[in-house]
Order: sequence, then structure tokens, then C-alpha cells
Amino acid sequence: MKNNFKFNPQTLIVISFIILASLSRFIPHIHNFSPIGAISLFGAAFFKSKWKAFLVPISATWISDLFLNNIIYSEYHPGFTWFYEGSHWQFFSYALIILLGLSLYKNNINLTKLGLGAFGSTLIFFLVSNFGVWFSGVIYTKNFAGLVSCYVAGIPFLKGTVLGNLFYVPILFGSYYLMEIRFPSLRKTNVHLTQA
Repeated sequence: MKNNFKFNPQTLIVISFIILASLSRFIPHIHNFSPIGAISLFGAAFFKSKWKAFLVPISATWISDLFLNNIIYSEYHPGFTWFYEGSHWQFFSYALIILLGLSLYKNNINLTKLGLGAFGSTLIFFLVSNFGVWFSGVIYTKNFAGLVSCYVAGIPFLKGTVLGNLFYVPILFGSYYLMEIRFPSLRKTNVHLTQA
């Protein structure tokens, strides 16, 4: 019987990269400048098991959320906060980004696909998170005009999301690629880096 819980060196390194990236959330940054889109794509690209591709990035995000909400931003959250308001919309967007990564990096990884992943994850997060604000909140009217107003109000936050993805995607994928050159045994057998 195949042991799905075996952690080989590649798995441990991917998990380590994701944890390190999630810890960078504790460094002061502009709104929405985050590694979450990048770690979702990275996990999708390099975990051989799909359950790990979902579990590890989302767990790392949730654990870092616990620290942020209950220690760094505790004055905004009375009592212990397991999940902040609207977090289900955020986590749903991360799951969709992972699905994007699973599809995008199924056979190979190249610069074009890394760019598509960075911008695609930005678009997914923007659409889902702002839809959640409109759907669950009371600020915007529950009609098309209210939805459009909500998306327009979210545009200033796009800058941080785009910059975060354009910063963290090359760092995560590039660092792993450099490790593959140094340690060829880390190469994922069904994904190949190509130039095109």
C-alpha cells in the first residue's frame, strides 16, 4: 500500500519555502502585498499529491492569520479569533488559485506561465474577495450597481496584490530552480522548466 504521508526531501523543502514565505507576512508592508497567491501557485506546482497542494499553503496561511489577528492586530479583534470576518471568501480564492496552479503547471513551468500565474491569481483574489465584501456586507446595495461600486472601491488595493505576486512568485520559483540545479534529485519528474 502506497504511503501518502511520506515526506521526501523535495516535499520538506517545498513546505519550508511555503512556511518561510508565510512568515514574511509579519514584516510591515503595503496593503495586500502578500505571499499568499505565490505560495498557492508554488504548492500547486511542486507537490506531487494534490491534497498537499491544498493543505499546506492554506494551513500556512491560516496559522499566520492566527498570529496576525491575535497578536499583531489583537486590538481590532476582541477575544481569540480563529477566523476573521469574510475569511471564507479569502480561503475560497486561495483554493481557486491552487486550482489555477494545478492546471497551469501540470506539464511544465516557464516564464510565461509564471507571469500568467501571478496575474491570474491577482484577478482571482480581486474578483472573489470583493464579491465577498459586496455579498456579505451592508455597505453596498445588493444589485449590479452596488457590485460595480464595490469592485471600483477595491481597485486601489490591486496595486499591493500585483506587486506581492510579482515579487514572491519569482522568488519562490527562482529559489527552488536554483536548488534543483544544485541538487538534481529535487526535480519534479513530471514538471520541466522550459524557455518558452
